[in-house]
Amino acid sequence: MSALRPPDQVMRLARMGASHPTRLSFMRVLLRGLKRGGWQAERTEWAVDETGVGHAVYRVKGQGQCYSLVAFAHDLPDHLRSDRVIAEAWDTTFALMDGQPEAADIERLAGNVPKQEAGRVSDRELVLSRANRSGRLWDHVVSRLAEGRQPDPAQIDEVGYLMRTTAVYGSGKFGAADHDAVAGRALMDGPFRVEMLAVWLIRAFVADLAEHMAAVRGGDRAARLDPDLRRTLGIGNATGLGMAPFLVNHPDLLNNWIAARETAIARVRALGHAPPEAQDAFAAALAMAREAVSGWRSTDPVQAASWDALRRDLARLSHRVAEGALSEPNPWDALLRWSEAALSLEGQEICAALILEPHGNLVDDLAETMGADELSGFRIDGAMRLDALGKLLREGFSWALEADFAQDDAQARFWYVSEAKLEPRLGERYAEPGAELEQPLDIARAAVALHADLDGQDPQATVADLLLGRPEHRRTVRRVQRLARAPYREIRDNLLAADMRPVDMLRCKLAFFGATNFDPRSDRWMRITMYRGAPYPDELHERPEDAWLHHGGAATLRAAE
Repeated sequence: MSALRPPDQVMRLARMGASHPTRLSFMRVLLRGLKRGGWQAERTEWAVDETGVGHAVYRVKGQGQCYSLVAFAHDLPDHLRSDRVIAEAWDTTFALMDGQPEAADIERLAGNVPKQEAGRVSDRELVLSRANRSGRLWDHVVSRLAEGRQPDPAQIDEVGYLMRTTAVYGSGKFGAADHDAVAGRALMDGPFRVEMLAVWLIRAFVADLAEHMAAVRGGDRAARLDPDLRRTLGIGNATGLGMAPFLVNHPDLLNNWIAARETAIARVRALGHAPPEAQDAFAAALAMAREAVSGWRSTDPVQAASWDALRRDLARLSHRVAEGALSEPNPWDALLRWSEAALSLEGQEICAALILEPHGNLVDDLAETMGADELSGFRIDGAMRLDALGKLLREGFSWALEADFAQDDAQARFWYVSEAKLEPRLGERYAEPGAELEQPLDIARAAVALHADLDGQDPQATVADLLLGRPEHRRTVRRVQRLARAPYREIRDNLLAADMRPVDMLRCKLAFFGATNFDPRSDRWMRITMYRGAPYPDELHERPEDAWLHHGGAATLRAAE
């Protein structure tokens, strides 16, 4: 196997902010697992009235397990529709249950799920979520279907979804079951598997609800969505700062995600030749990527420029392949080396993602290595000598030690948790109050402080000796010691810097989910699309595995047919 790309290369925010989905992204892993495991999905209950208010139940069963999405539809006035986390009402709300709900469960959930954070759920619930309509496209689709016509594909491509979620809560939040509830279960014992299952079923409910409302309005003349067109509809999501600190607070999980991806890339790079079938699969994936990227737009000037560069990059990559690059010795390694010299970060990362496409048999097993036991590395080695600690600090945190925190720009921001919604927020240290509430995301600054306090210490003294007098360094010492065993666990940039873009962290995490169509609306939140082009529950076993790839969209789907 080739050497893995080093942390100093892949753990920089700018590159993390150019991440693209891969075969190892959680949505794709889930749907492959559902199909291979013979899981069955069906709508077991529909109780939505003519005003679009009511509930439905979607059940999936397989490998000795059963999960049910209980979906609630509401009559929400337009002026109350908001993507903000402070919203208190939504068009739809959801809970994913462990097992099959009884009538008493439906009644209990109906009194709590629509309230979201203000309600209460039990340890039978695994996920809590909500979604709002994309008003313009929703009205267009329902109106067209009510008239017996299909929606305009161009309008679907422009938006990509009928509803977007504003939160998908799991892992014990608001009283729901902790991840330990599914630990050890086939398919579901992996990062964010139940959350991705919930979103997949939410997508089915949204499409069904649109057809239901069209039938209410149009009666017998109403049409159902053409299956191919229906498949191009994903689920949107509006993601803000609430997601950003996750990667800092779960460093071992981050390490395992990155390590799995980098190991997959290294395995492919080590191949000495590319047989014709692999070349054909790569060319098809590349063509689909070009189709999809041609339609990506953003109002954010930084992202808009990145998309323009990516379109140029993919044209250059296509030309390189057409000239026979994959017929050369060590083709995949040579292609990535070329990309690093010739393409933007966006182009380099999409190239790294695309070379995995023909090699499922070689890399798909790595999906099962992406979870983490986050307690295993929590214990500090108090017997370590300070000279050894200092060496680890200088080697692993050299990027942090370069920062000059005497300069205002180096600590221009501070992270805190809002009192109203208990959500992460980012403040401007020299323009806003509240720095005394700062959360410990200052990894670079803390490393600099530890380095300064090690200066002058007896190098033969131990970590325990140091921490007895300076206990504030415990979290930093833990991170330094753990880095040797988990090299991808640290974001190698200063998260307090004036030029830091939090959306880079969001983009990295969302790419591992399998999201596409990244559209930052500021440096602090973005909209994305999930499951675009993917099969619905009723066609899971009819569609070819991974036919939707990781780019989605109507144009991509047409290219795949």
